[in-house]
Amino acid sequence: MAADQKPILILTGAPGTGKTTVARLVAERADRAVHIESDCFFHFIASGYLHPWKPESHEQNKTVMRIVGEVAVRYRQAGYQTIVDGIIIPGWFFEPPRDAIKASGFDVAYAVLRPPLAVAVKRAAGRRSSHLPDAVVVEQLWHDFSDLGALERHAIEMTPHQTPEETAGFVAEGLDSGTLTT
Repeated sequence: MAADQKPILILTGAPGTGKTTVARLVAERADRAVHIESDCFFHFIASGYLHPWKPESHEQNKTVMRIVGEVAVRYRQAGYQTIVDGIIIPGWFFEPPRDAIKASGFDVAYAVLRPPLAVAVKRAAGRRSSHLPDAVVVEQLWHDFSDLGALERHAIEMTPHQTPEETAGFVAEGLDSGTLTT
């Protein structure tokens, strides 16, 4: 598929699945690409911030993710292949950016990285970020991606030893073939 016809890719999964690394690798394959880390947009909130995994944060989450979708559209309009990464769970985070993107006339591709739970927990625990949730939250988020319903075909099952390059290849193939388009 030609770069100017590619949908905006929303690349997601629980913490420790390799989203950011894979998004960077997919972006590097294009002549012109933008990698938007949606988590950064939550840190722009200077006061009144709520942890996005808490039920009371739903309105905040919808607002932030709609803005992420709008930014993705602007980059796509400027001719960049656009990849958004973050913890973008259906029912919590997915619909606002998807709807903003589709309203602009662009297609949306959705890819959920799903390594074994033990791999995700180990990777997330090995990071030195004060923003990462603890192992209990990582496990809950992993389970939130374990049954995607109608979006299950967007899951990319990963093996424990799969490299980021291999995963990026699977994502790029799904993007090019249209199988990840919603």
